[in-house]
Amino acid sequence: MKTEFTAEQLEDPKIARANEILRSCVHCGFCTATCPTYQVLGDELDSPRGRIYLIKDMLENDRDPDAKTVKHIDRCLSCLACMTTCPSGVHYMHLVDQAREYIEERYKRPVGDRALRWILARILPYPMRFRVALLGAKIGRPFARLIPDARLRAMLEMAPKQVPPVSRNDDPQTFPAQGTRKKRVALMTGCAQKALNTDINDATIRLLTRLGCEVVVAEGAGCCGALTHHMGKTEESHATAAKNIKAWAREMDGEGLDAIVINTSGCGTTVKDYGHMFRLESLAADAARVSDIAMDVSELLMQLDLPDGADKEMVIAYHAACSLQHGQQIKTYPKDLLKRAGFSVVEPADSHLCCGSAGTYNLMQPEISKKLKDRKIRTLEAKQPDVIAAGNIGCMMQIGSGTGTPVVHTVELLDWATGGPKPPAMARAATGMSGVPILR
Repeated sequence: MKTEFTAEQLEDPKIARANEILRSCVHCGFCTATCPTYQVLGDELDSPRGRIYLIKDMLENDRDPDAKTVKHIDRCLSCLACMTTCPSGVHYMHLVDQAREYIEERYKRPVGDRALRWILARILPYPMRFRVALLGAKIGRPFARLIPDARLRAMLEMAPKQVPPVSRNDDPQTFPAQGTRKKRVALMTGCAQKALNTDINDATIRLLTRLGCEVVVAEGAGCCGALTHHMGKTEESHATAAKNIKAWAREMDGEGLDAIVINTSGCGTTVKDYGHMFRLESLAADAARVSDIAMDVSELLMQLDLPDGADKEMVIAYHAACSLQHGQQIKTYPKDLLKRAGFSVVEPADSHLCCGSAGTYNLMQPEISKKLKDRKIRTLEAKQPDVIAAGNIGCMMQIGSGTGTPVVHTVELLDWATGGPKPPAMARAATGMSGVPILR
């Protein structure tokens, strides 16, 4: 793609990076075939190629964003299916993230939009605040249909019926390996996940220690920054991410780390990009070190001696989270691990398409999100699975809100297959109960 940035503009490292990305695009349109919003809306401007044109025009002319441009950028899920499809290697993620930062700095949104984004940024990354909000949503859920604003309705409808108890495993501490220590790893316990589902981190710790890992929950680590990063709130997201970088760097410089393990793939995509995010800041070197050893839990498990399991006679429909299959290009590991553990694994049709969760997308773009959710659930249920497995809490909440089939994290199934307890969501489904997740 031809660009016309001035020499002065290109002195800005951010503009230089945007120029590099834009010039790699060859207008082929392959991205439109796998873009969920283009499939739903049928508008070229709601495809990656269309958004690239809008971003190019906005940055090249150094103009303030208009409502039309903002609308189409906001509709992007950041599912990154376009990056998997693109034959030219266009790094769309870095481009759209820069566009969002630019919009946040130079566009004044309507009052309602500003208020919603402010609330989400002040609640979701903070587990205790999020828990309080979930309790409020539980009270307001029966009245959801009476609320005219679709986004507020979506917030109430997405809230779980039960809020799990606080897990003691999320506190800073070290869990010793069982038997000979093979690796020393830091576990990112996250933010929203600690409020929504405590079973995932508990299962991860049990499984990794059983397989010979010493697991550290580092003092000072928390939210990865993805939620505010994708809103264009760079100052907030970098402040949060910096705490993680410093916390993990201390561990690396102390007793050392073989890996930083992440069991929420949306967070994993962001942490692996810390090196780029902080390339112009004082933490650049430590950020690059962190990104270099960041791993999805499935990547680490492929390095460990996960025992072969007996046939479970159970069909698992595997939902590939976009942040895992597109953002991190991890496509087979979770399925391979589940098969090794003795499960029969099936995949839905169009498994490359997003479920519509995408961080806060299902709260800010509920109409589009619901269409994607309904399609994803239809394709999953068509496989008649006993359980649906996924590697990202957002996907689990999105899919779980519309199906009666138990939805669990892949690591919960692997923990169960190697001696851990049956995933609580499966146990509740078997008894027809909807109680609080079990803390072990």
